[in-house]
Amino acid sequence: MGQSQVSAKPRKGFKEFVRKFLVSIKRKPQNIAMFILLVGFVFFSLNLTSISDTTALINTANMGQAEFCIMLFSILSFVVFMRAFPKRQKVKIPMLVLTFLFLGIIIFMDIVYLTRINDALTREVNPIVINYQEGTYVFISNAWSTLIVYLIFLAVVVFLLATLPIYSKLLKKINTSIDVEGNTNMTSVDLASDDE
Repeated sequence: MGQSQVSAKPRKGFKEFVRKFLVSIKRKPQNIAMFILLVGFVFFSLNLTSISDTTALINTANMGQAEFCIMLFSILSFVVFMRAFPKRQKVKIPMLVLTFLFLGIIIFMDIVYLTRINDALTREVNPIVINYQEGTYVFISNAWSTLIVYLIFLAVVVFLLATLPIYSKLLKKINTSIDVEGNTNMTSVDLASDDE
């Protein structure tokens, strides 16, 4: 009795990497939002010195509290995010609500901090002037840019979480199966004949 030879070529390289990546995303589409949140937080953390210097210089109402809240709730948002999507379980709605709440607090505090910087730069009495040529108070400009970029990251994360049910269905339609050579020539096995 001849047997059909079935060979599956080992798939290596970039195509296999992309296939495995898509399989992972199909299983856990929320990881896209998690990755963007992580990148945004790392970017914010790397520029924290400029933000701290800005707080120390301007030192107006709620700046220190805003900076502290941004850092605190950024860390807490990761905790509740991971608890909202437990492994092989349904989404935990209370944790997901907390995730949105914490992200909202970060965005609000981000805007408060940006407002304080703007007030210090545009006030009539003794406004702070950034001199790029002499390098004076350039860290304020860096803090401003950092908070704007972080705000954009957070807005993208909120959008991705809000639209997760939509694009998760679209991702599942992507074909990530491996074609095995010879499977089209395989004949069906009659299991009933084995019982006779």
